[in-house]
Amino acid sequence: MKIILGSHSPRRREIMDFFSLPFLQVGSDFSEETVPFKGDPAVYATVLSQKKGEALASKYPQEIILTADTVVFHKGKVYNKPADEKEAFSFLAELCGNWHSVYTGVTVRRGSESYSSHEETRLLFNALTPQQIQKFHHHCYFLDKAGGYAIEKSGNLLVSRIEGCYYNVLGLPMNTVRTLLLKLGIDLWDYLKSFS
Repeated sequence: MKIILGSHSPRRREIMDFFSLPFLQVGSDFSEETVPFKGDPAVYATVLSQKKGEALASKYPQEIILTADTVVFHKGKVYNKPADEKEAFSFLAELCGNWHSVYTGVTVRRGSESYSSHEETRLLFNALTPQQIQKFHHHCYFLDKAGGYAIEKSGNLLVSRIEGCYYNVLGLPMNTVRTLLLKLGIDLWDYLKSFS
């Protein structure tokens, strides 16, 4: 048995590598721009994860497909991946010094059987100067990240407080994944790896 991880994300691959569950990473060719945001970030992220899975279903009709989509949400606005450095700067300028939420929608499917859920994590960012934002973007790749930031490695300088799942912010909340995979008969407790 092999899981199809429908994502190009290296962070999702790293998180899946915490377990001995075999998986194949295959990006979905679904275009996120085709789904409009209608005000509910949890529904939006979940629908995006479902559509990514649907795009892979015909290629992998027998395998379990795991897909996810992460969005940043603040004051009624969704922050997806920035188009360029200028937009990434404006994203961080708006988020810094404020609380915001990260939502990840997760879907697992096999054939016509499909299950979805989502996770929310709240973050309070430190107030940053324009020079600090520019330094951050100079040293940390941001174009493939919702909100134009990542909190791993030196990105932890952004965060004052976090409420909820850290791995949700990285793009794959494993408690949600575990719950959904159980519905298809897979228990992640059976795939623990030993780490020194």
